[in-house]
Amino acid sequence: MAKKKKPTVQIKLQIPAGSANPAPPVGPALGQHGVNIMQFCKAFNEVTKSKEGLILPVVINVYQDKTFDFIIKSPPASVLIKRAANLAKASSNPGKEIIGEVTKEQITAIAKEKMVDLNTTIFEHAVKIIEGTARSMGIKVKE
Repeated sequence: MAKKKKPTVQIKLQIPAGSANPAPPVGPALGQHGVNIMQFCKAFNEVTKSKEGLILPVVINVYQDKTFDFIIKSPPASVLIKRAANLAKASSNPGKEIIGEVTKEQITAIAKEKMVDLNTTIFEHAVKIIEGTARSMGIKVKE
């Protein structure tokens, strides 16, 4: 049985889907560890081309021999909430200023998508986490 390789370094980045390029933050983060930047960019863009327009967190494992693999996580909850509310950015004064609304159904759909990346296994708790994120962005959740 082959022994599993252990990564020497783990790099975490947030990159727009389908548009990774050697410019910062990708180039400097990978270049300092000796990774082939263009090879990563092509692989990432190929995998994420169907999710254009979203910012995706990615965890890149770099190994001793300069090879790599990567895991793409689901988009941040704030990005999904802004998209559901048709907003460009969140409120600059979230406790006092409501700038948009989302429905309970939209929150439920976002919670389903984010469930694998949240630190709970109970769906009702995941919905509450997403609702809290929306509130902290100045977005009202209507029933």
